[in-house]
Amino acid sequence: QVQLVESGGGLVQPGGSLRLSCAASGFTFSNYAMGWYRQGPGKERELVASIVSTAGVSRYYVDAVKDRFTISIDDGKATVYLQIKSVKSEDTGMYFCKARRIYNNEDYWGQGTQVTVSS
Repeated sequence: QVQLVESGGGLVQPGGSLRLSCAASGFTFSNYAMGWYRQGPGKERELVASIVSTAGVSRYYVDAVKDRFTISIDDGKATVYLQIKSVKSEDTGMYFCKARRIYNNEDYWGQGTQVTVSS
């Protein structure tokens, strides 16, 4: 079964950094597009970063985070990371890891990890 487990969230001060992890099992990254979503208080869940690893690696970032967030994959650890630096208050929210099966667009979600930016 496809399973995704996020970790690494917590309380961080503005300007600080955080690394979120998504431990994956039940599939290989070459068959899936991986994404990180966040949902702030009273907001819709939005895609902030994605990565596809087939013959090569391609990444996408929403404009609001592209200079501060880095998405990466460690195949050996079967883990997708989201490195967040220079955090802002608007980064606060629940962060979810999603795997999308490339060939049929079936989605799998993790349970989420909370990031709270506060001084």
